[in-house]
Amino acid sequence: MIDNHLPEDPGEQLRLAMRQWASGIGIAATEVDGVRYGLTVSSFTSVSVDPPVVLISVHQDAQAHDLILQAGAFGVTLLSIKQQQLSDRFAGRLDPDTDRFDGLESFTLSTGSPLLPGGLAYFDCHLIGTFETETTTVMFGEVVAARTSPEEAGGQPLLYYDRFYRRLADE
Repeated sequence: MIDNHLPEDPGEQLRLAMRQWASGIGIAATEVDGVRYGLTVSSFTSVSVDPPVVLISVHQDAQAHDLILQAGAFGVTLLSIKQQQLSDRFAGRLDPDTDRFDGLESFTLSTGSPLLPGGLAYFDCHLIGTFETETTTVMFGEVVAARTSPEEAGGQPLLYYDRFYRRLADE
């Protein structure tokens, strides 16, 4: 049966409905003038394999938004279930005023965009296009390097569903 008691606002209807979509969690990051910036993303997907293109969706108020545009590149680390604290940290839930990379190791592949050890997979991208809405920019990146983590092979992804972190379960 369909719930007909939804709010009138279509944006709020979308928000409630999208809570039913499980998604993986990643950290999108860039570097500008030697300073690393990043944010938690759940809007990340593969667009094309040939050419290799992915997209992230970034709120225009996010500190990293303009910096990704300035750098012309970004990296995405797909988080494992062991990295929930990193998701919270880069979402600004722990201490929004501190450098999110403070005390963290990172590495790069090709563009210089920082990636975080311990992830399940890594994508290094040149920004090739954007699409703007009123509040969000969809950023398309051509993948110039992608890797999986041998240490995390077969590991569990960090999932987000109905406002909580979740894990895969074998039935």
